Amino acid sequence: MRIVIAGGHGQIALRLERLLTARGDEVAGVIRKPEQAGDLLASGTEPVVCDLETAAAEDLVKHLEGADAAVFAAGAGPGSGAARKETVDHRAAVLFADAAEQAGVRRFLLVSSMGTSQEPPPGTDPVFAAYLRAKTAAENDVRARDGLDWTVLRPGRLTDDPGTGRVELAEHTGRSEVTRDDVAAVLAGRFRGRAGPVPAAGRAGSGGGPGRFRRRAAGPRAARRRSAQCGGAPRRQTGSGVPPPERR
Repeated sequence: MRIVIAGGHGQIALRLERLLTARGDEVAGVIRKPEQAGDLLASGTEPVVCDLETAAAEDLVKHLEGADAAVFAAGAGPGSGAARKETVDHRAAVLFADAAEQAGVRRFLLVSSMGTSQEPPPGTDPVFAAYLRAKTAAENDVRARDGLDWTVLRPGRLTDDPGTGRVELAEHTGRSEVTRDDVAAVLAGRFRGRAGPVPAAGRAGSGGGPGRFRRRAAGPRAARRRSAQCGGAPRRQTGSGVPPPERR
């Protein structure tokens, strides 16, 4: 398979690229800075330098043509303000979805965030609230498209712990954490072949709501969802709007 990943130098994306190329898939990663290319080349991933905040859909179409799937794993990242949450987490996702449709790529996976299913509660940090609203807007856009077989994945708080290989896919998991290794593994499982059940989600259709996944203490469980979210064991909330890290 050929898979194109937006946000190709992110922490989850780099893990995903290594998994996909190791099993023989052809992978391209869209990056903003030319100096990031070496990290992609090290895993056998083709670097595509393109600033998603200034590009047009036509700039991406040529890189998506012939691909079997597209993954949007980009984000403005920590330290960025509310304006960049809108331009990257929302508008760049829409741009990438536009390009995928124009290139005829139906399989589309959007890495979102836990907490997008409702308006941020009062007292939420304004920048984090902007992040959640941007992710929500991106989800709504992608989920409304008839031209994409989409999956939305909503990770909880991300950690750099070694992957467990044990996750639960469910519509509601509560506040939780999950390793970046496990998120990447679930994403890779989403593109295991062209048909049949997959660990992350089923094909998009009418109806159906967002789902999640979390780390389990026991063996893995697969579930077909139109969208999926990921996390681990529920954790106690400390204040309003407890954010998962934005750094992908």
